Amino acid sequence: MNQDSGRTGKLSALRGLPLRTVVFGIAAVLVALAISVGSVEGYRYWQIRRDEQARTEVTQVAARAVEAMFTYNYQNVDASIDAAAKNLRGSVYDEYTQVSKQLIIPGTKEKQLTVVSTVQASGVVSASASHAVVLLFLNQEATPKDAPKGTMTASRLRVSMDKDGGHWVLSEVKPV
Repeated sequence: MNQDSGRTGKLSALRGLPLRTVVFGIAAVLVALAISVGSVEGYRYWQIRRDEQARTEVTQVAARAVEAMFTYNYQNVDASIDAAAKNLRGSVYDEYTQVSKQLIIPGTKEKQLTVVSTVQASGVVSASASHAVVLLFLNQEATPKDAPKGTMTASRLRVSMDKDGGHWVLSEVKPV
């Protein structure tokens, strides 16, 4: 049996079906295909929107959290450090609390410092619904109680963030 006779046999099988059945079958296949394509495209659209929302959220959260980490004054440095530490997880939490207890808190009280940090610019390096990396440009002004003019320091920080219980938290902070 050659190939042409195989195709002819299939076509003659279709010729025996009523036209309505053939049209209905083709329509059902087209509807199933449209539903499949629509589902895939709908999922991709939802994923893009979710990632875009994460990009917007993380820049704001990262800026607030980093400003809180590096803003304090000698009158309430303990409370400021404790509040900022609530936004940290993992090794960055451990490092921040250790450095704060050993250096920042005693130094701030001894020199009666007021330190104000402001994020000047930010940009998302990468973001998904559960993890993001943000680059922050931070200005920090340290003013001793007895000096009218403070010292300004500029820093660039690469901040990794993770979603924890529905909230973004800092999991890594590195100077760049």
